[in-house]
Amino acid sequence: MSKAYDDLMTAFAGESRANRKYTAFAKQADAEGFPQVARLFRAAAEGEAVHAAAHFKAANEIKTTKENLEAAIEGEHYEVVEMYPPMIADAQEEKYAAATKSFTRAWNVEKVHEALYKAALDTLGTQTEVYDYWVCPHCGFVQAKNAPDKCPVCGHPGSDFFKVV
Repeated sequence: MSKAYDDLMTAFAGESRANRKYTAFAKQADAEGFPQVARLFRAAAEGEAVHAAAHFKAANEIKTTKENLEAAIEGEHYEVVEMYPPMIADAQEEKYAAATKSFTRAWNVEKVHEALYKAALDTLGTQTEVYDYWVCPHCGFVQAKNAPDKCPVCGHPGSDFFKVV
């Protein structure tokens, strides 16, 4: 690829990280009773998301839905097979409990994401039912149609899940 493409993807990664970081900072500011600062962080996070989307689009990384599903499956599969297992092992070796928990939960959830993407790809163009997804705010587990009584990955109550339409 070209240097400009590499730069676009580097910028995309940086802007994406900034979006997530500022979103987390906003939650902390809210928790500490600083609503104006929280709003600033959320506004800046949205601006970073706009930048990330523009860079990703300029890099021609948004393809057909079929190709996007295939890319998503590939990404989730990489995380499940190659990325998280050594991270979990490293954290366990270092006895870093918080990292082990975070990596293990993400690893288990990425398996679900991969399966959901595969199911969507398998039924692409044939499925007519439209339904919502429910996301666990503690571990990122995703379930179609309704929230479970309890998250199968982290055990949090289904009443904590939020709906994505």
